[in-house]
Amino acid sequence: SLSYLDQVKAEFGDKPEIYNEFLEIMKSCTSQQTDMPGVIRRVSTLFQGYGELLHGFNTFLSEEDKIEVPDHLREQVRGQVNAD
Repeated sequence: SLSYLDQVKAEFGDKPEIYNEFLEIMKSCTSQQTDMPGVIRRVSTLFQGYGELLHGFNTFLSEEDKIEVPDHLREQVRGQVNAD
């Protein structure tokens, strides 16, 4: 999980407000201020266009809560789709 946080931080190195928002979402989850559907909704919105990060976030989710990320978007970073 720390490597995922490092990945998020590196991805948004030029946008620390996004990284900080992600940390706030995670804190609200661990303190149970936000329910899991709310956390998933907020992370999905925050990381829209970042398929790799959305897919990686599944590490924190139960099988039934996993975010569906199409295969071709799983390596998507900085809003770019890799051409195969």
